[in-house]
Amino acid sequence: VQLQASGGGLVHPGGSLRLSCAASGFSIGDYTVGWFRQAPGKKREGTSCISAGGRTLYVDSVKGRFTISRDVAKNTVYLQMNNLGPEDTAVYYCSTQERAYNSGSYYYNWCPASSSFEYDYWGQGTLVTVSS
Repeated sequence: VQLQASGGGLVHPGGSLRLSCAASGFSIGDYTVGWFRQAPGKKREGTSCISAGGRTLYVDSVKGRFTISRDVAKNTVYLQMNNLGPEDTAVYYCSTQERAYNSGSYYYNWCPASSSFEYDYWGQGTLVTVSS
């Protein structure tokens, strides 16, 4: 299992970025994928997740500004981030769980958006800096 996050960079306040998470070794159509971030000196925190069934969930701090999506054919998950502020500055990581879920499972249409301990595999992170 490998996850490769990319797309970070420097953006002005109010700007937008789209992060990509290229997955290999598993199909994102069968697994939950989450986006987390860690600001300097702070704990890692969740932002959003997309379940195996395609349901998306967000933490309150990014709701309405961030959109998680996926392209199963490309085996890639995206995080579109709009109206960015300095508080969004962090290293962003994508992650997935060890267990796959099928349509008969409750977790097929639910995912933990904020609990990093529920995820087993992590990408290397991409830095997002929001500054004027």
